[in-house]
Amino acid sequence: MIENQKIKPAQVVGPLGEPLTIADLPPPSTKRWVVRRKAEVVAAVTGGLLSVDEVCERYSLTLEEFASWQRAVDRSGMPGLRVTRIQHYRDLYERQQKY
Repeated sequence: MIENQKIKPAQVVGPLGEPLTIADLPPPSTKRWVVRRKAEVVAAVTGGLLSVDEVCERYSLTLEEFASWQRAVDRSGMPGLRVTRIQHYRDLYERQQKY
């Protein structure tokens, strides 16, 4: 009997438009999260390469932390992932929502 299995793609489009595979993702031991690495992980989940649960387990992230990355990319693109500019992009998004 064949079980209902989710078929995952071998590669997805990365944040810079390049092909992204599991081998291209940051290593599980990553401790320093720069914008590009965060964007690659978000793109992997968005493209179906990994699930949110797999990413959280692989990188020891909380669901809230990953969700904040995903929200930042949705709202402001890669620049929204910059730690030094988080408040600026949040304020900008909130002002846009008001008008």
